[in-house]
This record gives sequence, C-alpha cells and structure tokens, in this order.
Amino acid sequence: MPAARAKVDPEAEHKALIEETEYVIQADKSGFKYAWASEHHFLEEYSHLSANDVYLGYLAHATEHIHLGSGIFNPLAPVNHPVKVAEKVAMLDHLSGGRFEFGTGRGAGSHEILGFMPGITDMNHTKELWEETIAEFPKMWLQDEYAGFQGKHWSLPPRKILPKPYGKAHPAMWYAAGSPSSYAMAGKKGLGVLGFSVQKVSDMEWVVESYKNAVKDAEPVGAFVNDNVMVTSTAICAETHAKAVEIAVGGGLNYLQSLLFRYHDTFPRPEGIPEWPELLPEYTEEIVELLIAEELMICGDPDEVLKQCRRWDRAGADQLSFGLPIGISPEDTMNTIRLIGEHVIPRIDTDPVHRTSRMRAA
Repeated sequence: MPAARAKVDPEAEHKALIEETEYVIQADKSGFKYAWASEHHFLEEYSHLSANDVYLGYLAHATEHIHLGSGIFNPLAPVNHPVKVAEKVAMLDHLSGGRFEFGTGRGAGSHEILGFMPGITDMNHTKELWEETIAEFPKMWLQDEYAGFQGKHWSLPPRKILPKPYGKAHPAMWYAAGSPSSYAMAGKKGLGVLGFSVQKVSDMEWVVESYKNAVKDAEPVGAFVNDNVMVTSTAICAETHAKAVEIAVGGGLNYLQSLLFRYHDTFPRPEGIPEWPELLPEYTEEIVELLIAEELMICGDPDEVLKQCRRWDRAGADQLSFGLPIGISPEDTMNTIRLIGEHVIPRIDTDPVHRTSRMRAA
C-alpha cells in the first residue's frame, strides 16, 4: 500500500484489498493450488492485512479448489490468545471444506513485536512463547475436552474447544522460517516450512537438505508430518520477454524491497541494502535482467517462466509461491496469473490432489 498510491486516490487502500481478492479468485480458476495471506500489524505501506482470518473467510466462499493458508496466524498470547486461534482455524477448515492451511510464525520484526510486547529487549523472546504454544493446538482440536494448560505465558482450565476441525485430524501445520536454522527445527516438529527468507535458488539447496534430513526423524506436534517446503519469489509473466521486463521495471520492486528490510529487521541484511528511509535504486532493464540471471526473480515469457520454476523444483522446493509486485497494474497481474495457469502449471504439476490433502487423509 505505497504512499504514492494513497496520495492520488483516497480509496487506494480499499481498492488494493479488493484487487487482492480478485487475484486469488483468478488463481483458483487458473489451477493454482495454494494462496497465502499474511498477518501484519502497524506496517504502514508494507502490509495493511491485519485481519487475515476475516479475509480468508471471504475467500473460502469466493473460491472452490485452491487451498487458503495463514501465512501467518500469530499464535503468541500477547497478540492472539491461542484458544481463539484454534477456534478460527477450525472454523475456516469448515467454511473452506477442508481447504485451510495453518501457518504460524513469530511476527515480522521489532516494530510489530514491540507493539504487543513493549517491555521486551530481545526479539528471540518470541521463540519461547511460540515453543510453549505450538504443540497445544492439536490437543485443542483432537481432545473431546481439552485438558487445559498452565504455562509461563498463558493458561486455560479444561474446556471444550469448539468447533472441532472438519474431516480427518486437523489442517496441515506450517512454520514461517526467518532463518536457515529454523528449517531443521520445523522439520523435527513435523511442520511444513513457509520459506519467506530464501532469496535465490542456490540458497535453497542446502537449506532444504537440512529440513529433509530433520523431517525424516520428526516427532510431529500434530497428528501427521507435513513434509513440505514452500518458497516465495517475485513473478511476472507476459507474452514476450521484453514485455515482462518492461512490467518489472515499472513495478516498484525497489520500494517493496526497501520496505521489507525496514520492517523485517530480524532478517539477515544483505550487503548493500540501505537503512530506511534511504531506498534501493529504482530498477532498470539491466538490473531486472541481472536479477533474472541470478535467479532472484521469475520473469519472462511462459517458456522462460516454466524453466525458472523447474529450477526451483530441482532445488527441492515442494511449493513455489508468487509475490506480485505492488506497482504492476491489475491487468498485467491478472495476465501473469492466467498465463502461468495456462502454460506453466499443467506442465510442472500433474498431480490433481493437493500434497497436504494426501498427508492429512493418510
């Protein structure tokens, strides 16, 4: 939600939210299997999607096949009471007909975390809260009466947590990994990984190896192991390479990246990333071509995009999620979704069943 957009249109925030719902509806029609909705608070311009449970409830009714994931729900007690999170997950599981995916995490960075926990001085404190809570969710869903919990950060007497999830077990559980060490931790707990921290394909190969080694001997916190690694990449697809590059140049990618490192201050900061409010330089054709060559962006015509996606597949990614740049017109964004759905997905994903559906059913 860049300030430049809001300055010229008083309804920019509303239009952005509605456009995003239309992208997910089109992705559903185009054969995409998963869509992820973030939960962020206080992150002006970067993300105004603070009530993603409401948003996902709308999408559950507006779509038919696509799985809808929380990327993330924040389960830390000072942000959202864990019981309320468990109730929302089960409700979305029902409303979506078993298409909901439960991703959790610990917040975007100090600006967000300190809004809810102003007294802490170490951002790693959130790990303690998350570790205390994550294994309680399956108990809330699967025990007829939840036995209750007495922890350091929250407690609950024995209660029936309602509703229970729809169908077998419970939705697949995921963890948003902000550092490479988090991959192995998630694997040991049998959680899928939302790999928002992987920037390029070469980073993926050793990180996914650490996850896959750990998940082999998982002691799952849930009813089943969700052996899954998702990674994200910017994606722009057009009829020709030249058109895709032209769209990327005007997509505001430098501003989005600058905002990312403004707020995600717990992420490792690559060399050359300036401190906010200084911005990364605007992208030129040469910069975009370099990003494509370095496998830092998916961009090109459908055949090129297919090859780039297959590179991620060979590196071990189970799922590739596309971020759509903020400065691209709705028409060009819809075109990216339709082209990938028509020319890329049918050639790279031939399984009609969602990977997590198979695991949950088994």
